[in-house]
Amino acid sequence: MNVRAVFIDMDGTLLTASNSISRRNKEAIYRLMNQGVKVFLATGRHYEVTAPYHKEIGLQTPMICLNGAAIHDAETGRAMQMKTVRLNEERFHYLTAENSYNVMIHTVNGLYCKETNEEIDYWTKVGKIPPRYIGDLRQANYQDVLKYSVRTGSPSPKISALFKNEAEVIDWNDGFEIVAPNVSKWSAIKSLLRTLRISPNEVVTIGDGPNDIEMLRQAGTGVAMGNASEEVKAASDFVTGHHENDGLAEFIECYLHKSYESYVI
Repeated sequence: MNVRAVFIDMDGTLLTASNSISRRNKEAIYRLMNQGVKVFLATGRHYEVTAPYHKEIGLQTPMICLNGAAIHDAETGRAMQMKTVRLNEERFHYLTAENSYNVMIHTVNGLYCKETNEEIDYWTKVGKIPPRYIGDLRQANYQDVLKYSVRTGSPSPKISALFKNEAEVIDWNDGFEIVAPNVSKWSAIKSLLRTLRISPNEVVTIGDGPNDIEMLRQAGTGVAMGNASEEVKAASDFVTGHHENDGLAEFIECYLHKSYESYVI
């Protein structure tokens, strides 16, 4: 397997449920890096809650954040690329404001949300930057949106479908996310591959969520975690172990470390 770059999702892939990186996962990544393979994080998280883990591993590659809406430089954190999304705001808030949904709006200048919760408290603790605004988002003065996230508490395809003519929509079990048209983790990966002159066939992508499906399908090798849904697994070439059982390291150790170079797909 001729691999020059590996792109790794964070939640449900690199991280345990307690938001930590296991020693085994770290060691597997270190060995990959020592072999000269470029390792990247590709996540739905915003930069501030991606960077600490990027630093913990010692990566020196750009970070793909907010499902590909932003790419950040490893050393400075500066945004190398940002793609904003435009919705009919009046219509968006009409559909979301009067319900018990929590709405989070990631902008170039920070996070705006309808209400705080455990997830946002964690983001604040790790990223050390609180939301810029909490309350009725119809009254908030925000601009340059990178991602909308709507937590409905259950699958909401009828609601999310109303935005599919305006933007890219990712459906989750507890709601949906919206980014600009043609934005995805894979679109950001392609941008980096062009710069690095790496072929998609020389890339491995590893993830577990609906926002990973395109990168799993399009990369030379796509790897789904054991905790992924059947839809995500169907989009991949391999299925590895559960993220709580070091499934990431399991795949890297078996197929990417040089002592296993004789394995051929």
